[in-house]
Amino acid sequence: MADEREYPPLPEALVVGVYDNHTHLEYEQGANTLDYREHLDRASSVGVRGVVQVGTDLASSYWSADIAAVEPRVLAAVALHPNEAPLLDAAGTLDDALEQIDTLAGRPRVRAVGETGLDFFRTGEEGRAAQQRSFEAHIEIAKRHGIALQIHDRDAHQQVVETLLRVGAPERTVFHCFSGDVELARVCAEHGWYLSFAGTVTFKNAPALREALEVVPRRLVLVETDAPYLTPVPFRGRPNAPYLIPHTVRAMAAHLGTEVSMLGALIASNTEEVYGRWDSEPVTDPPAPQTES
Repeated sequence: MADEREYPPLPEALVVGVYDNHTHLEYEQGANTLDYREHLDRASSVGVRGVVQVGTDLASSYWSADIAAVEPRVLAAVALHPNEAPLLDAAGTLDDALEQIDTLAGRPRVRAVGETGLDFFRTGEEGRAAQQRSFEAHIEIAKRHGIALQIHDRDAHQQVVETLLRVGAPERTVFHCFSGDVELARVCAEHGWYLSFAGTVTFKNAPALREALEVVPRRLVLVETDAPYLTPVPFRGRPNAPYLIPHTVRAMAAHLGTEVSMLGALIASNTEEVYGRWDSEPVTDPPAPQTES
């Protein structure tokens, strides 16, 4: 029996490559922890053309921006996770942290602000004001730099939508790891917001996600891993990685009744519409994979 801490085997390669538009390569996970370069090599071998490496605090945001600057298969997103905001606010450092995120967002290969948003699952009433202030500040940073916004939305669908409509969403807004239903999917479609589907869309107990996938215009569909979490079927429960995204793409295509290559080509095109192209060359040798600011 396979060790549940071990990474799954390589899947069959996609004929038409896609991008993983949300991953966390800095996280150590599994019995055989991989260097980010090995993650990317495995991903390349199965048709994953590039990834968006996503920050959740200052340390991981600096790491993401630094790796993207030297690794042509990586673009970066930088932000303070919603659950970080109350902690920073209590310490009196939220404003300074937001200023640093604003500075990082100006780097050429930082193509998104995220993941930011609202999380009412882990943060109670006492922390919601700080989350809201941080979310709105991130929205303004994304608009000021003309880059995409990656939203973390957990148990806060209505409040996230209300905020986007009140302050004005960036031109390219992505609901990372979409967790809503048909109703939210239709709201997103009405406003041109992208839905990014993770391995959860393959889970047997997630019919609402597959129903949402059915109704959203395909020009607004993206795919992600959120690695090392949310590993798709048939390896749910084991560590996730960008090279496993073919499982999710194939499951999505099967549910939609379309060819895998056709869906892959569309997803790749959509992803480049959101983040731009990955094809610039590294400018120096890659740094050591450490999450230090």
